[in-house]
Order: sequence, then C-alpha cells, then structure tokens
Amino acid sequence: MLKGIPALISPELLKVLHEMGHGDDLVIGDSNYPAASNARLLVRADGHGVPEVLDAILQLFPLDSFVDCPVSLMQVVPGDPTLPEVQERIRAVVRKHEGRGDAAIGTVERFEFYERAKKAYAILATTENGAYGCMIIKKGVLH
Repeated sequence: MLKGIPALISPELLKVLHEMGHGDDLVIGDSNYPAASNARLLVRADGHGVPEVLDAILQLFPLDSFVDCPVSLMQVVPGDPTLPEVQERIRAVVRKHEGRGDAAIGTVERFEFYERAKKAYAILATTENGAYGCMIIKKGVLH
C-alpha cells in the first residue's frame, strides 16, 4: 500500500506513468476507441470514465509546459450532430490541475488523432460511454 496515490490508479498504470518520459504521449480512450488494435502498450481501466481517470492521473502526471496544447481532444466529425458532453467534464478536470486552463487544450481531427495515438507510449482503455471521450496527454517535467 502507498499513500497519496488515487485508488483508481492501478499498479500497472502507475508503472506506465512512471516509465514515461518528457514528451511521451498517453492516450485515454473511451469505450468505442480501438485501443487494443492501436496500442503499442495497452492498459485497461474498466469500470471508469475518462474524466475521473484523468483527474486521478493529473494528480501525479505533469503536463508538458513546453508545448501549447499538452491535452488533445478528438474533434467531432463534421456533420455529426453529437454534442460531446464528456469533453466539457474533461475540460473542467484540466482547469482544476493546469494553470493554463482551456488554453492547454487543443482538438485533433479524428484520423490524425488515430495516427498520433498509434505512436503514443501507451493507450489507457476506459469504459467511458460519452461520445468523443478520447484524448491524448503529453507528459512534462517536474519543476
């Protein structure tokens, strides 16, 4: 048992977060994201949603301060009427942990997101039901 680590962070996820270096990307995928077929390293967080997992991770994980947008959300596909409510909850979590707030968040077109995700250090698969709940976070350094 360790103190100060959110219970939602599994030993496997803690190991991955620790192994990651500055500039490495972590994808947090929703339940629709093809995590297993795209991951170089797959970690599961079944039973949890993206905002709650992100909140736990950002208690331990510094976001990259050397890039404009260390948080990338998947853009809604043009013509899709979906209003991604989950993205508003993600934005609230980022504002809680990141001094730059919404300025640290960008969006990435769906197929570009998939290409970036294939190069990520790891993909964390959640069971988030909210559409467009996928995101990429870039690890920074401790100051």
